[in-house]
Amino acid sequence: MQDDKQLIEQILQGNKQAFGPIIERYKVRVFALLQRMLGNSPEVQDIAQEVFINAYNHLGDYKPEHSFSAWLYRIAANRCVDELRKRKRTPLMTGIDFDPVQTSTPETVFLEKERQQALESHIMELDKDYRTVLIMRYIQFLSYQEIGERLSIPVSTVQMRLYRARKKLRESLKDPEAKGAFLYEVHEI
Repeated sequence: MQDDKQLIEQILQGNKQAFGPIIERYKVRVFALLQRMLGNSPEVQDIAQEVFINAYNHLGDYKPEHSFSAWLYRIAANRCVDELRKRKRTPLMTGIDFDPVQTSTPETVFLEKERQQALESHIMELDKDYRTVLIMRYIQFLSYQEIGERLSIPVSTVQMRLYRARKKLRESLKDPEAKGAFLYEVHEI
């Protein structure tokens, strides 16, 4: 199996098929990152394709001394930020939809869904740098070292961002006027 740098070199020399293994290698992780940052929306699949198209079109800008995966995840994170900005400008159409969950009562289904939406809302309100490291650590279960490599930042910066992200999230959940904050055990964060 060829490493990323060899494949990129082949692509830059005109072998377009060499991009296929890169897509296969990273599609699940990119999709998971997008889904965590943007939620479970239908356009995540399209945005994932856009990320790979953008990466392909800008391979000439990639610097081989850096991690390719970090460069690709940065493209994905930037695309998420663009999408979130676009969503803020677009009025949301909301409706009640229930996921088919096996629970004992409709009340518990509703409360769990409301709790999840409130937490996601609080996470989405965090600064993108804080939100990204929080998702990578607690959703993707990456080590500090892996996060640092993917984002091209030192481990100490990862630790500092995680500390601040948890602190800001804890504060937003303690706020009595914050929607849904009463649903959480703040000491768990």
